[in-house]
Amino acid sequence: MKIATAFAAVLAVLAAGAACGQAVKTPHVTSELAAQTQGVAPGSTVYVAVVQTLDKGWHTYWRNPGDAGEPTRITWTLPAGWRAGEIVWPAPSRFPLGPIMNYGFEGRLLLPVPIQAPASARIGRVVTLKAHVDYLVCAEVCVPGGADLSLDLPVVAGAPAMAPAWGSAIADGLAGAPKPAGLQATFQHAGARLALAVAGAALAGADDAGAYFYPYDDKLIDHGQPEAVESGPSGLTLTMTPGADFSQGPGPGEASGVLAVDGKVYEVTARRGPAPAGASGLGPPKVAARGDADAIVIAAASAFLGGLILNLMPCVFPILSMKAAALSGHAAEESGARAHGLAFTAGVLVAFLGLAVSLIAARSAGAAVGWGFQLQSPLVVAGLSLIMLAAALNLSGLFEIGTSLQGLGASLADAGGRIGSALTGVLAVVVAAPCTAPFMGPALGFALTQPPAIALTVFLALGLGFAAPFALLAFNPALMRRLPRPGAWMDVFRKALAFPMYAAAAWLAWVLAQQTGPEGLARLFAGALALALAAWLFGLAQRGRAQGRGGRVAMLLSLVSAAACVAVVAAGPQAVANTGSAAPAPAGALAAEPFSPDRLAALRAQGRPVLVNFTAAWCVTCQVNERIAFSSPRVAAAFRRTGAAYLVADWTNRDPVIAKALADQGRIGVPLYLVYRGAGPARVLPQLLTPDLVAAAISPSA
Repeated sequence: MKIATAFAAVLAVLAAGAACGQAVKTPHVTSELAAQTQGVAPGSTVYVAVVQTLDKGWHTYWRNPGDAGEPTRITWTLPAGWRAGEIVWPAPSRFPLGPIMNYGFEGRLLLPVPIQAPASARIGRVVTLKAHVDYLVCAEVCVPGGADLSLDLPVVAGAPAMAPAWGSAIADGLAGAPKPAGLQATFQHAGARLALAVAGAALAGADDAGAYFYPYDDKLIDHGQPEAVESGPSGLTLTMTPGADFSQGPGPGEASGVLAVDGKVYEVTARRGPAPAGASGLGPPKVAARGDADAIVIAAASAFLGGLILNLMPCVFPILSMKAAALSGHAAEESGARAHGLAFTAGVLVAFLGLAVSLIAARSAGAAVGWGFQLQSPLVVAGLSLIMLAAALNLSGLFEIGTSLQGLGASLADAGGRIGSALTGVLAVVVAAPCTAPFMGPALGFALTQPPAIALTVFLALGLGFAAPFALLAFNPALMRRLPRPGAWMDVFRKALAFPMYAAAAWLAWVLAQQTGPEGLARLFAGALALALAAWLFGLAQRGRAQGRGGRVAMLLSLVSAAACVAVVAAGPQAVANTGSAAPAPAGALAAEPFSPDRLAALRAQGRPVLVNFTAAWCVTCQVNERIAFSSPRVAAAFRRTGAAYLVADWTNRDPVIAKALADQGRIGVPLYLVYRGAGPARVLPQLLTPDLVAAAISPSA
């Protein structure tokens, strides 16, 4: 009897000490295994937690890390017959970093796991539970880590006592972990909106001010975009931006995650369907904190500044010639210059708002489009090329538009000139749309996550910035007086300005060739020939009528030729699908690979620096950077020296994968240049590059 009592006492001492294992310290993290109780009975379950203590300012990641990071993983080594369940994850915290959002933990973290002991476990035996933990710990930089942990746990008869070290903390963690609470949840996908509606008694009267949904699926939503909240009598609706799961096809039929509201957390599983009773519907959402008045003002100011800078981008150069011609013709008359300045501004604003409405409507319908989306249509590119050609032929004097013919009054001629200025503003916007200037990309990315009224406000600010230099010059008499007076020199100046327009037409023809191949280019050339013939015949008709000899036949033939031009181009081929293959690089040149999220992840897993070039054939700024920066032997040598990889995301034709990747960065257009080093977020390079800047960005000291 004394021996049995002594054995029981020894076993109790061993159990008390075995409820937690030895701590393992690695950079920025201390890890150990701890049990909730001082032992486990045969056939019962004990919760064993990985306990991690993180250095201040460092964090690890949740089961869905968000836009970046890796979740903590536990690999168990257990005696025969013992089984480990899934991690009971606590609710995470948010770690925003620029345009991305991550989910994780800081301070002290407990990850409990249920361990099932077999019924055959022998009482009195001490078993060793082993776990290997892999994690990523991040602050300004990210450090992958791992630890081998072990725990000795006695098998006891009856219910074991609570472990003194971590037992209460593990019990509290299990009690506070997200659980179902009888909530009804549904979701609806409507274009660029994903609405999750949740209702139930647990939400009645809850304060939804800080409500947030953490999805289990990392591709369900765009984590970096705000979640707008709308309240109901016993529930709420969160409106989010759909993620890659919805980029092709209808998306998943079920959405699960954690709903945090009013200081409590609930596990939610939603299926497609109408909002349950008590939750709000798909009505206009309240703008979340990131969409408050300050954010709107900042976005509008950034858009205005971006519009100003857009005048200096390469894609606007051809239109600058049209602006110069318009101003030179009205330098002598202040009122005429002001009228043309107002007309140009009106044309710019109408065009920007029209593009904004089209873009918002297309994204609401589920299309993966962004800034410059109109030039992803071969028909639009062909039409713009012919418009540029027609404008160049007009400047060359082949025919006249907007001048007084056969005694038309001066007022009518002036009105026609104002209409021409307005149309110049429209054309300037259409041609400038492929470019994004500094400050402009983030502002437009923000705008498209907001309700239409806010989005249109940001686009209006962009238009005002773009039109401001021309309008201010037109309204400044002192500057206008510095312009040369109209005279015979203007005819030579006007014809010289035709050549930038010819260059723009040729560039657009090259863009069309990238989209459709030789067949589309052949059709465009046929259409251009018909257009040139129509312009020449139209000019003959104008001169014949002015000289009193009539020009009806020439006018009729001109119309027939113009109709032939339209017919030839309208029947052109569709865009050729991207093959995903990159052209082989010449010896010594920078070798490129086609972009894909999987390839990017694989290269980053290898620890290689990666530069991703989001580009398009119709983006003139992109092409300038290609010639100046990416074609430099110095850059190619830097890539070879550092082992960096170069991925090209070609958005010449529509590609939902690239559209999603841009949206993940809070952008809706190209160019965009991202440099990845290590596990941290991407570094965004300027939109105008030099060889030295690119080479420095991928160097180890960057």
